[in-house]
Amino acid sequence: MLKLDISMIGVPVDFGQSRRGVDMGPSAIRYAGAAERLRELGHQVTDEGNIAISAIQENHCEDSGLKNLKEVTAATEELAAAISNIVKDKKFPLVLGGDHSIAIGTLAGLAAHYERLGVIWYDAHADMNTSETSPSGNIHGMPLAVSMGLGHEDLINVHHDGAKVDPQNIVIIGARALDPGERKLIKEKGVKVFTMHEVDRYGMSAVIQKTLDYLASRQVDGVHLSLDLDGLDPLYTPGVGTPVPGGITYRESHLAMELLEDSGVITSAEFVEVNPILDTYNKTADVAVGLMGSLFGEKLL
Repeated sequence: MLKLDISMIGVPVDFGQSRRGVDMGPSAIRYAGAAERLRELGHQVTDEGNIAISAIQENHCEDSGLKNLKEVTAATEELAAAISNIVKDKKFPLVLGGDHSIAIGTLAGLAAHYERLGVIWYDAHADMNTSETSPSGNIHGMPLAVSMGLGHEDLINVHHDGAKVDPQNIVIIGARALDPGERKLIKEKGVKVFTMHEVDRYGMSAVIQKTLDYLASRQVDGVHLSLDLDGLDPLYTPGVGTPVPGGITYRESHLAMELLEDSGVITSAEFVEVNPILDTYNKTADVAVGLMGSLFGEKLL
C-alpha cells in the first residue's frame, strides 16, 4: 500500500441547505478518530484545521433565488485556495464537510492542477440542479451543475472562471432521488450514472469496475471521490439531512472503498453531510471514518 502525505481540512459550512447542524460534521468526524485511523495505516496526516467561516443568524434568499449565495461563494473561494495549495505541496487533500455545497470549492481548487479531472460522486442525489430547476434553492443540491459550468456566475467562477469538470468525466454512484431537471441534464450532458437499479442488478464490484474502466477510457489525469453519507441507506447513516431509503449498504460501501484503494486512482477525497444533531451516538461519523479506513488501505488480514 502506498503511504500518503494527507492534508485533512474541515469545512464547517451549513449554508447550502436549510437544516442546521451539518457545520459540526468536521468535529464529529475528528471525534470519531479520522486522523488516528489513517496514521495507524502508516500515512502521514496533517490536520490543517477548519477554514474560517463567518456565522449567519438565519438562512436567506436574494434576487437569485439561491439561499445564502454570498456566504457559500465566500466559503468555497476560501476552500478552493486551500485545496490548490495542498495540491501544490504534493499532498493528498482530504476534506471533511459540511454540506455538499463545499464541493464547488474542492473541485475548483483541484481543477487548477488537472487537465482532465475525473469525479466519482457517491450520493443518493445528482446535485445537478440550477436556480431554474431547484425546488428548494439549496445550493447543496447544485455543486455538480456548478462545476460543469451551469448556474449562477458567482459560483461558476469560484477560484478561476468557467467550468471545472467535463460532464463526461463524472460518474455518479447510488443515485435514487433525481429531480426532473436533473434527469434532463444528465441525458443532455452524457453524465454516467449508476443508480441503485444498477447497483442491485450488477453488484457493487461490477459497478466500481465499470466506473474505473469508464474513467480510464476518458483518459482522466486525476480522480476525486466526493462521498455524501446519504449515499448509504439511512439505516447505517441516520445523521444526514436528506436521507433516502433504499440506499447502498454498509458492506457494499466498504467494498467500493476497498476496490478504489486497490485501483490506486484516487487523488483526493471529501466526506460530507454528517449532521451530529440528527445522528445517533455519532454513528454516521463512525461510518465515515470506517469508510476512510477502507479507502486508505485498511484490510481485515
